[in-house]
Amino acid sequence: MGAANSWSLTRTDDPRLVLVAAPFYETRLSTMGTQAHIAAVHGDAGLIEDAASRLTDLHRLWTRFEEASDVSRINAGAGHPVAVSPETVLLVGLALDAWEQTDGRYDPSVLPALLATGYDRDFAELDDTTVGSGEGSPAPGCAGVLVDVAASTVTVPAGHTIDVSGIAKGLAADLVVADLLEGGAIGACVNIGGDLRVEGSSPKPGGWIIGVEHPRAQFLLGCLRLRFGAVATSSRVKRSWGPADARQHHIIDPFTGRPADTGVQAVTVVSNEGWRAEALTTAAFLAGADHAVALLEAEGASGLIVRDDDTLAFAGAWTELLA
Repeated sequence: MGAANSWSLTRTDDPRLVLVAAPFYETRLSTMGTQAHIAAVHGDAGLIEDAASRLTDLHRLWTRFEEASDVSRINAGAGHPVAVSPETVLLVGLALDAWEQTDGRYDPSVLPALLATGYDRDFAELDDTTVGSGEGSPAPGCAGVLVDVAASTVTVPAGHTIDVSGIAKGLAADLVVADLLEGGAIGACVNIGGDLRVEGSSPKPGGWIIGVEHPRAQFLLGCLRLRFGAVATSSRVKRSWGPADARQHHIIDPFTGRPADTGVQAVTVVSNEGWRAEALTTAAFLAGADHAVALLEAEGASGLIVRDDDTLAFAGAWTELLA
C-alpha cells in the first residue's frame, strides 16, 4: 500500500505507545524513510517497545544512506566477501530469489540507474528542483552476487552495487511480527509506510481491516479483511520528484534503466509474506497493465491494478478479500 495507501485500527492523538481494550498495544515511529505503525493484541508494553527497537535496528542494517550499514559496506567492498548480520544474509538471499522468480523484473542491481534519477539522498530531501546526473543504463543483474550463509558474508561483483530497499520493508514487517508472536502476543500487525504484515488474532472479530486508497486521490478503493498475510503497493505517483517537465519516480525498469512507464499508476498485492508481496508488486507494475493480472495469478497472489486512465483490474481472490 506504499505511500499512496493507509490502514487504521485505533486512532489516537498521541503518537507514542498507548493501551486500548483487548488488551491492544500500538506505537508509531519514523523509520526506513517513512512512518511505521506496530500493533499487538495481548503481550505487554515492553514487548512492543522491543519491536520498535528491532525495526530501528533493521533500518540501520539495510539503509543505503549510512556508511556503516551492512548494505553500504557490501557496496563499498564490491569484489570481496563482506561480513554482515544474519538478517542481511537473509535479506540478500531473498532478493536473489525474487530476482530469479520474477525473471529479473525485481532487480536489486538497479541502484546506479536510481542514482541517475537524482535519488541519491533520503527521499525527504528530494523536491521539485531535484535533477539527476543523466540517463540510467540497464541493470547488470544479480548473477554474480554471492551469499555465504555459513560464513555470514555477501559478495557483489567488482564495480557493482545493490539496493535491497525494494523488499526490506516487507521482510522487516515479517521479522517483527514473528518477534511479537514469539514474545507472547496472540496477534500482530506491522505497517511500514503502508507495506504491512498481519498474523494472529485481530483487535476485533473478523480479521484485520486494511484500507486501500486511490494513488492520486484521497478516497478508498476498498477495504481488505485479512486474517493473515501481507499487503504491499508499488506506485509511481507519491514517491516522485523533479521539475514538471522531467518528473522522475523510484520504480526503475531494470531492462532500460529508466523510471518505468507501463500504463500503470499503482499495483497493490496480497501475498503470504511481506518480502514476497513487495517483490511481486514491483514485478506486476513493470509487467504493465496488460500482463500484471496474469503474472500475479501465476504466482498465486491477489492484487489490484490501477491503470493510468483510472480503470481497475483485479487479480486472484482480491474481490473475495474485500470487507
